[in-house]
Amino acid sequence: MTGPVKRRPPRLRLPAWLRLRLPAWTATLTWKSACFIVVMCCSLAAMVGALVHVEVTRQTVSTAREKALGKLHDASRSYEAGENLPPDSGIDPAGLPHSLRELAVSGHRGTIVSEYDGRPIMWAAAPADGRALATAIDYSQSARTISGLDNAIIGSSVLAIGGTLLVGAFAVTRITRRLHQTATVARRITQGDLDARVGDARTKDPSRRQDEVATVAAALDTMAGSLQSKLLSEQRFTADVAHELRTPLTGLQAASELLPEGRPTELVRERVRTMRQLTEDLLEISRLDSGSERVETDLHQLGAVARRAVRASGTATEVVVVRDLYVETDRRRMERVLGNLIANAHKHGRQPVVLTVDGPVVTVRDHGDGYPEYLVAHGPQRFRSGAAGGGGAGGAKGHGLGLTIAVGQAEVLGAALVFRNAGAEGGGGAVAVLTLPAAVAGPSA
Repeated sequence: MTGPVKRRPPRLRLPAWLRLRLPAWTATLTWKSACFIVVMCCSLAAMVGALVHVEVTRQTVSTAREKALGKLHDASRSYEAGENLPPDSGIDPAGLPHSLRELAVSGHRGTIVSEYDGRPIMWAAAPADGRALATAIDYSQSARTISGLDNAIIGSSVLAIGGTLLVGAFAVTRITRRLHQTATVARRITQGDLDARVGDARTKDPSRRQDEVATVAAALDTMAGSLQSKLLSEQRFTADVAHELRTPLTGLQAASELLPEGRPTELVRERVRTMRQLTEDLLEISRLDSGSERVETDLHQLGAVARRAVRASGTATEVVVVRDLYVETDRRRMERVLGNLIANAHKHGRQPVVLTVDGPVVTVRDHGDGYPEYLVAHGPQRFRSGAAGGGGAGGAKGHGLGLTIAVGQAEVLGAALVFRNAGAEGGGGAVAVLTLPAAVAGPSA
């Protein structure tokens, strides 16, 4: 038998009017550091100011109390001798606080500060035949001293907080500026600029003590250099392998042409053509990776380029021109991109395959099972093909280089190539959307 199910208590949620949404800039290191400096300075100033205020007030009140008690002693001697009382002294004088009068009547001495005639007075009282003998001294100077001290504490605290905040903000800004520079270089490396380096001056001088930001910058530069070295080595290896394969494949293709006709010969020739195409693709990828490709642009009608690419593919692809435009592009590379997209749609998708031209946007769609999830999320990957194709001898799956080349050539053209699936409600299938940059209405433009 199972025990009772323990339910977690519901989480407390604040009302909507209490859930404040701070601006994005409040999450910056500069803002947090400024708040920390202000809070710490205010806490320190409040603590020191309170201690100084309490101590000075205690000394001031003690001095005034001793003076008032001394005057009360003189008044008591005069009262006992039957002489005239000193000035500002008397029996139950007007303005004497009731609490001090009750204390004196009960047989005790005491002092108190109160307002009389709009000014602070220090009263001292003692018992005198069942009444209160009291004296008063002016407490205005002492009150002004304490008030001036409080103002000085507040003013100096504000100045100290402002100066500390400026110095702290300057120091933090220097750090955040270096962090932003490091982040910018990291983004450039992510976008493919492997020559980008932080180059912090603190990392160039080994004898100079490095802080944490310089250590991060040096680690990023080291990582970028290592990554660049490995990628260049991989690119050289790919290019060398492709170049070395070219010569034997050319001889192998020439030898295959001399074989007697028959099914075995067709299979050999098909495999040789596949290997030769793979070699050419590897060479093209190595050129794209090295950034040695140069674009030769001219004004071309996009609809005509699309029809030319379909004819060159030799496939039954429907061309739909919704809105035709002239574009400034490299026609050969444009046809290469469209040709690879069309070939991939026929190899891994199902009929009908439709190429649509709508302004600067060219769409290639099939009606198959769609692209794999990894391709939609992260783009095509080399030598990874997610579906078996029907084209080619033996039902080859392909090498996964066609879409990789299409993406590389699109980047060279400055175009954006996006892969997505149409969805079951739209009939299914894979959709490749190529968006070209500059477009004009016609050749006169």
